[in-house]
Amino acid sequence: MATVREWNHTAVMEFILLGFGNSPGCQMIPSVLFLVIYTVTLLGNATLVLIIRVNSRLHTPMYFFLMNMSLLDLCFTSTITPKAMASFLSGSKAISYNGCATQFFLFSLFITTEGFLLAAMAYDRYTAICNPLLYPITMSKWVCIQKVAGSYICGCVNAMVQTGFTFMLHYCGRNEIDHFFCDGPPLISLSFSDTYVNNLVMFTLCGLIIVSTALIVLISYIYIISTVLQIRSAEGRHRAFSTCTSHVLVVILFYGTTAFMYAQPTWLSSLYPRKAVSVFYTFVIPMLNPFIYSLRNKDVKEALRRTMGHKSLTK
Repeated sequence: MATVREWNHTAVMEFILLGFGNSPGCQMIPSVLFLVIYTVTLLGNATLVLIIRVNSRLHTPMYFFLMNMSLLDLCFTSTITPKAMASFLSGSKAISYNGCATQFFLFSLFITTEGFLLAAMAYDRYTAICNPLLYPITMSKWVCIQKVAGSYICGCVNAMVQTGFTFMLHYCGRNEIDHFFCDGPPLISLSFSDTYVNNLVMFTLCGLIIVSTALIVLISYIYIISTVLQIRSAEGRHRAFSTCTSHVLVVILFYGTTAFMYAQPTWLSSLYPRKAVSVFYTFVIPMLNPFIYSLRNKDVKEALRRTMGHKSLTK
């Protein structure tokens, strides 16, 4: 479990994820709950990706971003859920040092990418509603690909910085992470190094990412609302707003939880139930996203009916 490195310190070679407690009841309930949520998440997001891929009417920038959001949610939840369920079911809570670093890197990558992708989706709605004549040019296929790739690049840069700073710290002796996955604040709290710079970097980067992407979303919707209110017919206003409501709800859920968790000082964040909020944005939000986007979207529901009808006819 541990070995001796330089400086005659017993350096941690693996971490213990404490999860939700040691009693069998505390392990069984989360494992069953996570299994159900994970299954629904996989089915919901995979179905949405399949529907968008096979229906040519959905080959538009909005659905291109939505498909990538579903793929991102699949990757995001798969970074955490399988390991968490295995720990609950087997009772083995250990995760190797490198495994923890990998999980932390992927978690940081996907959650950051999702923030930038939500901002890109807001800009897409702004362009479609406020500049419809320029929309085919402004949001061409190549531009959409660039925006998705740029979101991943920004996520990768943040993940490399966060992971580098976090795992450059010295972890000696204590190795019990009071969480169900390798998250930044619980990890940093275990280190015997001076963590002032790490906390400052995490707070600054997370704050900048959340504020910058949220500002893009906010400014986009200010222009959208201003434009929609100028539409004379109530039906036209309703049609314009209906293309944005699902995205607004997802934005509120995402930015509300991430800002609550990461864009606040360390002394304040310790006062709140981090695990409960973490369950919400790591498990519940990826499960809800495909339903939020599809249940309120006539195009997706119609495409699903056509797909299911086609399958029934071919049997």
